[in-house]
Amino acid sequence: MPDGSRLATALVAVAVLLAVGVVAVASNPGLLPTGEYERTSVTLVDGDTDETLATVNARVADTQSKRYTGLSETDSLGANEGMLFVHDEEGQYAYVMRDMAFPIDIVFVDGEGTITAIHHAELPPEGTSNDDLRRYRGRGKYVLEVPYNYTSERGVEIGDRIRIDGEWGPASTAES
Repeated sequence: MPDGSRLATALVAVAVLLAVGVVAVASNPGLLPTGEYERTSVTLVDGDTDETLATVNARVADTQSKRYTGLSETDSLGANEGMLFVHDEEGQYAYVMRDMAFPIDIVFVDGEGTITAIHHAELPPEGTSNDDLRRYRGRGKYVLEVPYNYTSERGVEIGDRIRIDGEWGPASTAES
């Protein structure tokens, strides 16, 4: 039977390991598994005419872990593929090209479905540290990432809107 001091030492060691693990995950949520992404259809429409400009088959990143990982574990996107980031609330956000294999367009969308900013994000120079990555900033509740120059090729501009199928979109733009 182990003596009390050995048992106490073992319990302290386990507590320290647990505390280190909690701090590591809290400071880097990307350490947690993201699981499978659900998908939805996102339709981009002209803000003036309501004409459909494009439809994207998007993976949905609706948890902190999935938003952190984003497309960084993806080799490429098809012509009409993307990722829709859904935040809990509308706010100012900054996105970076962490561990990306290809350039993208980053589209910020407010809670009503109106596009507020579009960035054409090039790959950072090789060897760029995470601290030195360019931050693409915008205001929104949603961020849609699509292939590079997708928005230019389809005439998508600030002030246009998106409609999101399923549970993720604003009530005024969701189509179930």
